[in-house]
Amino acid sequence: MKLTVVSAGLSTPSSTRLLADRLAEAARNELVDQGHTVSIEVVELRALAGDVANHLVTGFAPPRLAAAIDAVRGADGLIAVTPVFTASYSGLFKSFFDVIAPDALTGQPVLVAATGGTARHSLVLEHALRPLFAYLRAAVVPTAVYAASEDWGSGGDEYTDGLPARVRRAGGELAALMAVRPRRAEPEDEVTALERQLADLRFD
Repeated sequence: MKLTVVSAGLSTPSSTRLLADRLAEAARNELVDQGHTVSIEVVELRALAGDVANHLVTGFAPPRLAAAIDAVRGADGLIAVTPVFTASYSGLFKSFFDVIAPDALTGQPVLVAATGGTARHSLVLEHALRPLFAYLRAAVVPTAVYAASEDWGSGGDEYTDGLPARVRRAGGELAALMAVRPRRAEPEDEVTALERQLADLRFD
């Protein structure tokens, strides 16, 4: 199985990438326990900012951006993590998903997550991220994960789960959806498609 992780963190290192890695590890561990082999590919949007901007203007995806789009489209599951800017996802995060075809994520299991300085921005998961992927017809897992500064190292309290527990639950939900979803067929290249069409021709 292929799991693709999209991280929109802008610093190095970033809490956004750290959360993305923890979520990916939780999903991978659950799938491995079920007997699946899992490969993880991480797309760092920070390195693609110029390519994304050029694509929006020209409609042409440079090779690195095209490879990132293919990684997202061809994944069996997707983890998408953004920092919170002005009470919503970052512009880079939104711009990247703007250059992906609207039907490319149809039915794809997606785990959404976000990071921010304060817990007051946690509703970004419900009023921004979940609607975005609903529009793209993705299958968003029930548990979305928000990590504020004070969440790192927190074990939670009697009313709420700590960050590690939320990460494990969300990763498990993503793994469950990936395990039951039919595998995507590998896209044919132009030569293979032509060969198949020629083989199907009948000359009688």
